[in-house]
Amino acid sequence: MAAKKPAPKTRKTAAEPQKAELVGYYRDMLLIRRFEEKAGQLYGMGLIAGFCHLYIGQEAVVVGVQSVLDPDDQVITGYRDHGHMLAAGMTSRGVMAELTGREGGYARGKGGSMHMFSREKNFFGGHGIVGAQVPIGTGLAFSNKYKGSDAVCIAYFGDGASNQGQVYEAFNMASLWKLPVVYVIENNQYAMGTSIARASAETELFKRGISFEIPGEEVDGMDVLAVRKAAAKAIARARDGEGPTILEMKTYRYRGHSMSDPAKYRTREEVQEMREHHDPIEMLKKKLIDAGHATEDSLKKIEAEVREIVADSAQFAQDSPEPDPAELWTDVLVESR
Repeated sequence: MAAKKPAPKTRKTAAEPQKAELVGYYRDMLLIRRFEEKAGQLYGMGLIAGFCHLYIGQEAVVVGVQSVLDPDDQVITGYRDHGHMLAAGMTSRGVMAELTGREGGYARGKGGSMHMFSREKNFFGGHGIVGAQVPIGTGLAFSNKYKGSDAVCIAYFGDGASNQGQVYEAFNMASLWKLPVVYVIENNQYAMGTSIARASAETELFKRGISFEIPGEEVDGMDVLAVRKAAAKAIARARDGEGPTILEMKTYRYRGHSMSDPAKYRTREEVQEMREHHDPIEMLKKKLIDAGHATEDSLKKIEAEVREIVADSAQFAQDSPEPDPAELWTDVLVESR
């Protein structure tokens, strides 16, 4: 007797988001913003060590993309990764505990800010080497195609990483083999501290795939709905076997490259202009209120809930014990016979 074919999966579509979804995007972006602000405070208190790269200002990118992903789709990114983890459904407690190097963290306190992952949520890191996640993400997409899965991998990287050679090797293979991957360039204008105009001969990064026949699109990365629309189109294309797409998200980080960066390479007026006129959370808030989907009071309740979650995560992190020194020897060697 022939085995029954599995029922086709119900996939997310590019249909217009409903009220509850829009409010959910607002909540998700607000959670990332308040979480990152709290992480900055804990860093200042000496509770977070090493490097810490905050995602404040870029929240619309990851929330918009994540809104059209399915559970078996994969995500991989660089070291500005806390927002990606939260958007993927990883718990604020686990992320904060890892930031503070505690046993309750996702890597049991051994990875810190730049090296977290969750196989359960198909989040493959957090990578500290600039651009290294792009060939790994391309490999995940190759695995999907090899196994006959229709899952798609989202590989995030920044404008600085877009000049790395390994990125173009990955582009070539992905296009040649029509791999199900979407490359999301989070162009926050300054890479580590040098403006894109001073570092890149071609500043329209969505064009970087032309020689590999990879289509690209420039997207307003401060508008969660614009991100969602572009991501849905690119993901559907990858899932249909048509290969990769490059999405250049024009976004902006309000803080320095890392907590040790005073960001003197730009003016306060420039940052203030972005905060006042292009903030992704405030723009969605206005849309929600104007459309009658929310009120000031209902959004204040969400704010209170989010602050409670973040405060809880900070307390959990501080209460969680530091890892046993013996943990240095775990997860570093697999013996085979």
